[in-house]
Amino acid sequence: MRHQGLGLIIVALMLGMLLAALDQTIVSTALPTIVGDLGGLEQLSWVVTGYMLASTVSTPLWGKLGDQYGRKRLFVSAICIFLVGSALCGLSQNMGELIAFRAAQGLGGGGLMVLAQAIVGDVVSARERGKYQGFFGAVFAVSSIVGPLLGGLFVDHLSWHWVFYVNLPLGAVALFVIVTVLPGDDTRTRHAIDYGGVVLLGAATSCLVLITTWGGTTYTWNDPVILGLAGAALALLVAWVLVERRAAEPVLPLGLFGVRAFAMSSVVGFVVGFGMFGALTYLPLYLQVVHGVSPTLSGVYLLPMMAGMLTMSIVSGQIISKTGKYRYLPIAGTAAASVGMFLLSTMTEASSLLTMGVYLLLLGVGLGMTMQVLVIVVQNAVDFKDLGVATSGATFFRSIGGSFGVATLGSVFAATLNDDLREALRGVRLPPGFDPKRVQEDPTVIQQLPRGLAQGFLHVYADAIAAVFRVAAPVMFGAFLLSWFIPQARLRETTKAADLGEGLGATSAERSSLAEVERGLVRLADADLRRGYYDRLGAVAGLSGISPQGVWIIARLGGEGWVQAGALAERAHVSREYGRPYVDQLVAAGLVRRSDDDEELRLTAAGDQAAVRLLRCSREGLSRLVADWGPDPQLERLVDRIAPELLGARADRPP
Repeated sequence: MRHQGLGLIIVALMLGMLLAALDQTIVSTALPTIVGDLGGLEQLSWVVTGYMLASTVSTPLWGKLGDQYGRKRLFVSAICIFLVGSALCGLSQNMGELIAFRAAQGLGGGGLMVLAQAIVGDVVSARERGKYQGFFGAVFAVSSIVGPLLGGLFVDHLSWHWVFYVNLPLGAVALFVIVTVLPGDDTRTRHAIDYGGVVLLGAATSCLVLITTWGGTTYTWNDPVILGLAGAALALLVAWVLVERRAAEPVLPLGLFGVRAFAMSSVVGFVVGFGMFGALTYLPLYLQVVHGVSPTLSGVYLLPMMAGMLTMSIVSGQIISKTGKYRYLPIAGTAAASVGMFLLSTMTEASSLLTMGVYLLLLGVGLGMTMQVLVIVVQNAVDFKDLGVATSGATFFRSIGGSFGVATLGSVFAATLNDDLREALRGVRLPPGFDPKRVQEDPTVIQQLPRGLAQGFLHVYADAIAAVFRVAAPVMFGAFLLSWFIPQARLRETTKAADLGEGLGATSAERSSLAEVERGLVRLADADLRRGYYDRLGAVAGLSGISPQGVWIIARLGGEGWVQAGALAERAHVSREYGRPYVDQLVAAGLVRRSDDDEELRLTAAGDQAAVRLLRCSREGLSRLVADWGPDPQLERLVDRIAPELLGARADRPP
């Protein structure tokens, strides 16, 4: 592809992924204002949960449908669904509409994240792909940091509707570029898609989330509605197990739960998602209602948590790459997160914002030490055939944990708020015409009350939010205890290539096992190419007297006839004058000859043999990186395909 066209496609893909990733966090600081406008404080959690459930459950379908019917048309469909959902969210007149449209938005958002990463592999060569994978990881990092801040800015300077409307112009640009520039993909991979497994698992999860949302608040725990949901969830889970046993490509193979590392990592990941999204959802309410800060500032005060997560995710990945050790990181991370949760549970209306920032930083550091590492643990523990589904399974449980966390902690918040309000209103004389229910429907009315009365309501809200963390802290401590059961094993080479996006993103791309290995292999190769690769490769191939630039030239002339010297210089992004001394060296060594008019180059017989040796050495180096997965024909073909791409040689050259 032309470089300019490729650049446009990459920008459009990153834009699409940014929109989907932002919508997991951008709503948090706008929620108090949304509740004040639409009412329905008890339904607040579903604005977040609806999006997360839809995006998480639809992820496996998007990935496999893209393989089967073409990623371009599926990506266009995902953008359209996401944009329609965004427009409808902005137009919502009540909480019920907003929740339904958030689910539609999440359905499209899941496709954006899955397909954007897959399309990169279609349009970018293996040599360049590692760099672009890093860009996409940065998109997740940026979205996690700026999401709450942007949500607050829109609410303060426009309205909460623009939290959703902002997607429309940006998404339209991405849609236009993809439709006009991205070529259609002709390759198709047939799948036996597990529709039954996806539907049953999604339905069972939704029932369980509804139980945690309504139980003890909207309905008593022995109410027929709650009992009916529990019975439906049990029946759906049993049906899901039966379907998964027969599915050719199950969405989550049951055998994975027999692998201790996968089972423990999934449970710990569930709790980490529980704590992270619970904190993100309810802390802005504490800041805006109890401390009276603006939505924008509430996003600023969340930055210590997000910065701690991002920093420790990067540091953890580097530690694992250098040492090969990972077991102690989730242990230390869940311990720090447990302490952070406990400290947050001690906050009152008198707690300073600086104190809260320190607590949030500790929580973020703990989460950052855990989130990415759990994906690495799972990838390292399973066999090659299960690598793809195990990776997506690990992040699936983290996402579902986030859904349960927001719903469960929302139920705790609502129940505590109701109890505290009843207690606070005993014997209190209210202003004429004031309905105390308004405090629940629109928390901003507290600021309009007399100081003494307002102080009592602020205490009620502070205690209700502290109760959220009083429940979350022991749950996180349970994850700390379980993390001790995660085993340490020798780290596979491709697993060391940590992906920041997988660690911070709430939803994993559904990839095949081969695509997962290729992803790690490309990242390792990209790092290797930046550290004297051609110098080392030349020495191994018997070209120790040749400069790295000369080795580069030999690799690119291999298997070719006469090649324009100007085209070769353009490919290297240098002038012909810069490259001339290196060509002179190769000519003197008898490896390259020039045409009579000095405009073209080609390898001599000795040079052609050197190019074959370079390709063989490159292939052997890649083979060593995947050897710890065991022998597999798919991996051999992968190495055969990537080796010439990394060298820039012809793909049909024999190794």
